[in-house]
Amino acid sequence: MYVAVKGGEKAIENAHALMADRRRGDRSVPALGIEQIASQLSLAVDRVMSEGSLYDPELAAMAVRQARGDLIEAIFLLRAYRTTLSRFGNAKPLETNAMRIERRVSATFKDIPGGQLLGPTFDYTHRLIDPAMAGDVPVAEPLRREREDNTACPRVTDILDGQGLIEPDVLGDAEPADLTRSATAYPVERDLRLQALARGDEGFLLALGYSTQRGYGRTHPFVGEIRIGMVDVEIDVPELGFAVRVGSVRVTECQMVSQFKGGKGGGPDGEPRFTRGYGLVFGQSERKAMAVSLVDRALRADEFGEQRNAPAQDEEFVLEHCDNVQATGFVEHLKLPHYVDFQAELDLLRTLRREANEHATREAAE
Repeated sequence: MYVAVKGGEKAIENAHALMADRRRGDRSVPALGIEQIASQLSLAVDRVMSEGSLYDPELAAMAVRQARGDLIEAIFLLRAYRTTLSRFGNAKPLETNAMRIERRVSATFKDIPGGQLLGPTFDYTHRLIDPAMAGDVPVAEPLRREREDNTACPRVTDILDGQGLIEPDVLGDAEPADLTRSATAYPVERDLRLQALARGDEGFLLALGYSTQRGYGRTHPFVGEIRIGMVDVEIDVPELGFAVRVGSVRVTECQMVSQFKGGKGGGPDGEPRFTRGYGLVFGQSERKAMAVSLVDRALRADEFGEQRNAPAQDEEFVLEHCDNVQATGFVEHLKLPHYVDFQAELDLLRTLRREANEHATREAAE
């Protein structure tokens, strides 16, 4: 695309060399290591893994470094690498009930079985820049609450479901769709919507989630529960006849309790029940998981006989515009050479102006 740029391939090579120089920065400062990025910029790495659809902290950290901290570029790099990987099986649904919990909060009940666990969070910080961040001040070991391995931590939504107060969470029998392997045809099922939202841009989904709270598809949400922790990944091995653990991933799960419905969307007898919004993403990313759960509930308007009159309720609008890699490609392609297109537009404009002047001259002569 840049062959018309003065210098051709040599100019592009020089641009790449300049990028590498800017990426490295001051040579007297030690280079950032992959382990540093993965451990000290872990939330950025988690976002890249989530929106890149590939759980690998080391690769995500490499992408962040290569992209000079541009997370969308890093997400693009990780997705591109993902396409080179072969698939050897499908994992079983994650058992988040068995999560090794690092953080667990509920905004609906104070005393929940298993207790609340604040964990690592910015929620109670003063949002003031700490001068200590300019150096390497020693950090004390954190206090950890002792937890018994058999401590039950049922989801808040499961407790409500046991009392018939919320729509049931039913596991479907159909094979989940895969939006990375087949074209999207609307309308789509909820499983594909949740995939798209998990890969979607956090800022875009955050804005949509915020819009639902300002009256554009209002659902009156409460955070039933947010939990963050490690979950085992298992696959079925036909030769063995049982599932085998192949690893574990850190995930953030959000169950949003939304306004109750009667009749369509209510209980079997039409009695009112709360409805759900759901979000699950890689890593520690509760803002993203909350945004996903808000938009998920908004996109379920048809299930509950609600009118779709807000952007967050428009399935095609949301899913076609939430992907930041697609959006970046379409927006940034505008800076590539469009010489022929622009010359055509320029010639057309000059022709229209000339014809308009000729018409004005004729009218003046008459």
